[in-house]
Amino acid sequence: MNRTLYRTRIKFCGMTRAGDIRLAGELGVDAVGFVFAHGSPRRVAPAEARAMRQATAPMVDVVALFRNNSKDEVREVLRTVRPTLLQFHGEEEDAFCRSFNVPYMKAVPMGNPADIPNARSLQMAYPNAAAFLFDSHAAGGSGGSGQTFDWSRLPTGLHRPFLLAGGITPDNAFDAIVATLPWGVDVSSGIESEPGIKDGHKMRRMVEEIRRADCHEMS
Repeated sequence: MNRTLYRTRIKFCGMTRAGDIRLAGELGVDAVGFVFAHGSPRRVAPAEARAMRQATAPMVDVVALFRNNSKDEVREVLRTVRPTLLQFHGEEEDAFCRSFNVPYMKAVPMGNPADIPNARSLQMAYPNAAAFLFDSHAAGGSGGSGQTFDWSRLPTGLHRPFLLAGGITPDNAFDAIVATLPWGVDVSSGIESEPGIKDGHKMRRMVEEIRRADCHEMS
């Protein structure tokens, strides 16, 4: 990839307040995410997400995050929220993920080195994935823990866009991007004062550090 032609995409996830969504748009964030996974402190109901969606700036993608949700639950979100991208964090298989006829991204747990698939097996298991997201949780666990993983363990030879997640903060975003050259980053706890409550100062700093890394890579 010629880094001079690209910029790191930014997704702010776990949104629970319309004001945070408006600020994300003002800062030039590419996507905002709503969490529908059971047990998450950032989980919102479809009706809440629909109301907050009105605060989304034009040309900002709306992502719906699931973890082992039922097909009916996903369909309800599709009807109510109309997301532009789906994100699956559980044991969902490709046939399930693609059955909704909406582009999807598959999260890959990186918390246990023994469970990490290589690029070939990952792409064979999820041939219809639009992108992969590498997160710091272990298999069967949930993301949003605020922990990082060893970035050197990212699979090589991946022929799909990938997003980096897991413990990315304004303090390490520059190093994370320079080290891994991701297509995008997905941040949640790193821009919060508490789960689901975003911190405007951290949001601004996050965007500044990511753009600083982009400039560094282009130089």
